[in-house]
Amino acid sequence: MKQSFDFEKQPDIAWCPGCGNFQIRQSLLDAFESLSLDKTRTVMVSGIGQAAKMPQYINTHFFNGLHGRALPVAVSIKAANPGLTVIAEGGDGDMYGEGGNHFIHNIRRNPDIAHIVHNNMVYGLTKGQASPTSRKGFITPVQVSGVINEPLNPLALALVLGAGFVARSFSGDAEKTKELIMQAVEYPGYALVDIFHPCVSFNKVNTFKWYRDNTVWLDETHDISSFENALSKAMSLDPFYLGVLYKGDPKPVFHTQLAAYKNDTRPLFQRNRNMRDVSSLLGV
Repeated sequence: MKQSFDFEKQPDIAWCPGCGNFQIRQSLLDAFESLSLDKTRTVMVSGIGQAAKMPQYINTHFFNGLHGRALPVAVSIKAANPGLTVIAEGGDGDMYGEGGNHFIHNIRRNPDIAHIVHNNMVYGLTKGQASPTSRKGFITPVQVSGVINEPLNPLALALVLGAGFVARSFSGDAEKTKELIMQAVEYPGYALVDIFHPCVSFNKVNTFKWYRDNTVWLDETHDISSFENALSKAMSLDPFYLGVLYKGDPKPVFHTQLAAYKNDTRPLFQRNRNMRDVSSLLGV
């Protein structure tokens, strides 16, 4: 029986009118429904931020944790119960700033999770500071003379670290965003989907129109199996390319390489626990 990921009674959603998060939410709902996921076996994990509120607005299991700490929790959940579909979700500040170290090292681990990042090039929840992806010259209440740092390129970084699936979308293209999310969820390994979207309150530069004017969707001539082609497209800033930049052959995923799964494929939570062994480890 198909299960709805939307609530029967609409929750009070605390986003500004016009925020791109609304459309990303709909794309997520549509993707989960189209994949016929079991909401009792789906988990969304987030940190702190406007984007990180998303799991509270979708009718499935979720873990809302500390700022920047979604990925280690998501990886742990997947390792403890590999039968779950796990999605780590948050904003560019949450995932690439506070969570930047986890972003780097969990790509190396290759957990079987989908990583959805809302990229509006600004901190929305904490009132408009520059984020890791803010463009040079962007003026904020903190960076009053304009951002002087080079922006982080998350797609190029993910590629050179060995991510197997790397894609970018724009919230204004709802159906295409849905399709990319579906591919990320189905990919057997770490899958990144970076989604451009406007912050109508704190970013008056990178608006809906700006994203529309400065992005181009990749066509069928792009070879998604070519690392070199993908890196070239990821490095392009004028325009920014949207779509699947890279989809490599699946590699061994994190949990299957753990000693706990070498001789026993059962999820950890289903196994008998010897409290004597646990007590000795804890020193009690």
